[in-house]
Amino acid sequence: MWRGHITDNHMHLDPINGLGVDAAKQFAKAGGTHIIMVGKTARDWGLDGLRTEDFIDSYQRTIDFAEKVSRETDAEAFPVVGFHPSEFIGMSSVLGIESACRIAQDVAEVLEGLYLERKIYGIGEVGRPHYAVSEELWERSNVIMEDFLSLSARIGCPLQLHTEHFDKGKYDELSGMIKRCGNPKKVIKHFSPPMPLTAERSGVYPSIVSSKDSILTSISESSRFLMETDYIDDSSRPGAVLGPKTVPKRTLDFLEKGIFTEDDVARIHEDLVEEIYGIEFH
Repeated sequence: MWRGHITDNHMHLDPINGLGVDAAKQFAKAGGTHIIMVGKTARDWGLDGLRTEDFIDSYQRTIDFAEKVSRETDAEAFPVVGFHPSEFIGMSSVLGIESACRIAQDVAEVLEGLYLERKIYGIGEVGRPHYAVSEELWERSNVIMEDFLSLSARIGCPLQLHTEHFDKGKYDELSGMIKRCGNPKKVIKHFSPPMPLTAERSGVYPSIVSSKDSILTSISESSRFLMETDYIDDSSRPGAVLGPKTVPKRTLDFLEKGIFTEDDVARIHEDLVEEIYGIEFH
């Protein structure tokens, strides 16, 4: 029987549009202990998302809500907040690309300060859109993504990336970006395909959406990966992407069936989490 910890590396919790604290209680009841709680957009908090102040406000609300989750449930929540590529695209359509880029720079400074003050445990989601946009927006999104990679290298901050669907070629491209940006050591590819060895060769930690097939494929290669649900916590999309119980249930089931060893579980849910985020398990 596993008596250690179980971490969901990418879960959204939404007290306005979703289950909020109750989702964290479901996670804990299923055996989960640690949530890397990735902030939703400023608009999800009811803000316009068109000013630097909107982002500052949304970040503080996320930090405060993570503290509430930790107080009121048997799980600990660790906030990670960022500048989602969809926010940049939306701002550009209203304010223009140049103004959106200036706000992106201001927001990056805010995020740097929050991390250095240890109010957040990483920056994310940042990156580029997973849907088609104009060539100019794509190029500017890549510039912003590289700016955040450079920031990660400079201050040693974990960085959760949101991108289009990845394959080996995309990982090779990301590897080149990482090398150009000072070789940050704590880059996490959120929603990674199940290819942990390819990710490792690219200098990236893959965070795998924890469907049965994806985790089976991943563990057949290596235990160097994180597990996530990308739970959206939106009452209009219940259980999307995966429900809050999934990571602990999948982990304990695979351990019982001998697909995971206890060493595998310790590496996935404790060792890598401590290595990346500096979270000390007790």
